[in-house]
Amino acid sequence: MGRHTLESIAASSDDDLFILLGRELEERITTKRGSPEFVAEIKELPAGLRALAATYELDVSLALDDLGWYFGNWHSRDLAEETAAGLDELGAKELAEVFRAAFRLAQDYWIALGSEDWEEWYHGSALEKAVDPLTRKAWSILAGKKKGILDYWVEYARRHPERVGAKNA
Repeated sequence: MGRHTLESIAASSDDDLFILLGRELEERITTKRGSPEFVAEIKELPAGLRALAATYELDVSLALDDLGWYFGNWHSRDLAEETAAGLDELGAKELAEVFRAAFRLAQDYWIALGSEDWEEWYHGSALEKAVDPLTRKAWSILAGKKKGILDYWVEYARRHPERVGAKNA
């Protein structure tokens, strides 16, 4: 948000701030999501932007599928660790605990999650059944949020604008 000031963040509506954050990430991240290069690239971002980038795909997975689906779709231990750290940074401590519990379960199925036909394998699998209560817990945590994890982004940026790259005027 190098071109955005602390004042512009404070004056933005939640929707406008979300758009600003999304644009900032799009401008700063040039690599394919989930790739080793992506993880390396987001590690160079300010702490807040790093957290936003690392948690976006989890939000999508929880909106469309479940926690187990995240680990198949984004099959990277490094990214999963960044996602957990990102949740912590954003202040989503309870959600981070749930995510870490699901990640521990996924470790026992890591090879299957990385296979070409993981989607077919996953439906009805022991992992899907094991993560179901954790997914339900995550949904419960996010139930009061209009935009899921993305609401944490806006709340965080308002509390810590300097950590998402905003500067003084």
